[in-house]
Amino acid sequence: MLTIYHNPRCAKSRETLQIIKDADADVAVVEYLKNPPTEDEIYDLLTKLNLPVDYLIRKNEELFKQQFKGKNLSDDEWVKVLAENPKLLERPIVVKDDEAILGRPPENVMKLL
Repeated sequence: MLTIYHNPRCAKSRETLQIIKDADADVAVVEYLKNPPTEDEIYDLLTKLNLPVDYLIRKNEELFKQQFKGKNLSDDEWVKVLAENPKLLERPIVVKDDEAILGRPPENVMKLL
Protein backbone atom coordinates (compact mmCIF):
# COMPACT_ATOMS: atom_id res chain seq x y z
CA MET A 1 0.00 0.00 0.00
CA LEU A 2 1.27 3.42 -0.99
CA THR A 3 0.30 6.75 0.51
CA ILE A 4 0.60 9.92 -1.55
CA TYR A 5 0.59 13.39 -0.02
CA HIS A 6 -1.20 14.99 -2.92
CA ASN A 7 -2.30 18.38 -4.19
CA PRO A 8 -4.78 17.88 -7.02
CA ARG A 9 -3.93 21.33 -8.40
CA CYS A 10 -0.26 20.37 -8.90
CA ALA A 11 0.68 18.83 -12.25
CA LYS A 12 3.61 16.84 -10.81
CA SER A 13 1.37 15.47 -8.08
CA ARG A 14 -1.29 14.46 -10.61
CA GLU A 15 1.34 12.82 -12.84
CA THR A 16 2.77 10.87 -9.92
CA LEU A 17 -0.68 9.69 -8.85
CA GLN A 18 -1.42 8.60 -12.43
CA ILE A 19 1.76 6.50 -12.56
CA ILE A 20 0.67 4.79 -9.35
CA LYS A 21 -2.83 4.14 -10.72
CA ASP A 22 -1.44 2.90 -14.04
CA ALA A 23 0.61 0.35 -12.06
CA ASP A 24 -2.61 -0.84 -10.35
CA ALA A 25 -1.00 -0.19 -6.96
CA ASP A 26 -3.14 0.26 -3.87
CA VAL A 27 -2.90 3.90 -2.86
CA ALA A 28 -4.26 6.10 -0.11
CA VAL A 29 -4.52 9.74 -1.16
CA VAL A 30 -3.92 12.40 1.48
CA GLU A 31 -4.87 15.86 0.29
CA TYR A 32 -2.44 17.53 2.64
CA LEU A 33 -3.87 21.02 2.18
CA LYS A 34 -7.21 19.78 3.56
CA ASN A 35 -5.61 17.39 6.10
CA PRO A 36 -2.21 18.86 6.98
CA PRO A 37 0.40 16.56 8.47
CA THR A 38 1.29 17.11 12.10
CA GLU A 39 4.80 17.91 13.23
CA ASP A 40 5.26 14.25 14.20
CA GLU A 41 4.09 13.14 10.76
CA ILE A 42 6.52 15.54 9.09
CA TYR A 43 9.38 14.17 11.20
CA ASP A 44 8.30 10.66 10.16
CA LEU A 45 8.29 11.69 6.49
CA LEU A 46 11.76 13.21 6.83
CA THR A 47 13.05 9.96 8.32
CA LYS A 48 11.52 7.89 5.53
CA LEU A 49 12.78 10.30 2.87
CA ASN A 50 16.23 10.41 4.47
CA LEU A 51 16.39 14.11 3.62
CA PRO A 52 16.94 17.30 5.60
CA VAL A 53 13.90 19.49 6.20
CA ASP A 54 15.23 22.04 3.72
CA TYR A 55 14.27 19.68 0.86
CA LEU A 56 10.60 19.82 1.87
CA ILE A 57 10.28 23.60 1.73
CA ARG A 58 8.77 25.15 -1.40
CA LYS A 59 10.95 28.24 -1.70
CA ASN A 60 9.17 29.61 -4.78
CA GLU A 61 5.85 30.00 -2.97
CA GLU A 62 4.82 33.60 -2.31
CA LEU A 63 4.19 32.75 1.34
CA PHE A 64 7.83 31.65 1.68
CA LYS A 65 9.15 34.74 -0.09
CA GLN A 66 7.01 37.10 2.00
CA GLN A 67 7.38 35.55 5.45
CA PHE A 68 10.34 33.18 5.60
CA LYS A 69 12.98 34.02 2.98
CA GLY A 70 16.29 34.84 4.62
CA LYS A 71 15.22 33.59 8.03
CA ASN A 72 17.66 31.29 9.78
CA LEU A 73 15.35 28.78 11.46
CA SER A 74 16.30 25.52 13.12
CA ASP A 75 15.04 22.22 11.71
CA ASP A 76 12.47 22.03 14.50
CA GLU A 77 11.25 25.54 13.69
CA TRP A 78 10.95 24.66 9.99
CA VAL A 79 8.94 21.54 10.83
CA LYS A 80 6.58 23.71 12.88
CA VAL A 81 6.30 26.18 9.97
CA LEU A 82 5.46 23.34 7.56
CA ALA A 83 2.84 21.91 9.91
CA GLU A 84 1.23 25.34 10.23
CA ASN A 85 1.61 26.23 6.53
CA PRO A 86 1.15 23.02 4.50
CA LYS A 87 1.21 25.06 1.28
CA LEU A 88 4.98 25.27 1.79
CA LEU A 89 5.35 21.46 1.79
CA GLU A 90 7.06 20.06 -1.29
CA ARG A 91 4.84 17.71 -3.24
CA PRO A 92 4.07 15.03 -3.93
CA ILE A 93 5.49 12.74 -1.29
CA VAL A 94 4.86 9.03 -1.71
CA VAL A 95 5.32 6.60 1.17
CA LYS A 96 5.60 2.82 1.19
CA ASP A 97 6.33 1.16 4.51
CA ASP A 98 9.57 2.71 5.82
CA GLU A 99 10.55 4.41 2.56
CA ALA A 100 9.40 7.59 0.86
CA ILE A 101 10.24 9.59 -2.24
CA LEU A 102 9.57 13.05 -3.57
CA GLY A 103 7.68 12.81 -6.84
CA ARG A 104 9.91 15.31 -8.60
CA PRO A 105 10.23 14.05 -11.21
CA PRO A 106 7.08 11.91 -11.09
CA GLU A 107 9.03 8.89 -12.34
CA ASN A 108 10.77 8.73 -8.93
CA VAL A 109 7.70 6.82 -7.73
CA MET A 110 8.83 3.81 -9.78
CA LYS A 111 11.36 3.13 -7.00
CA LEU A 112 8.45 2.24 -4.71
CA LEU A 113 6.36 0.23 -7.17
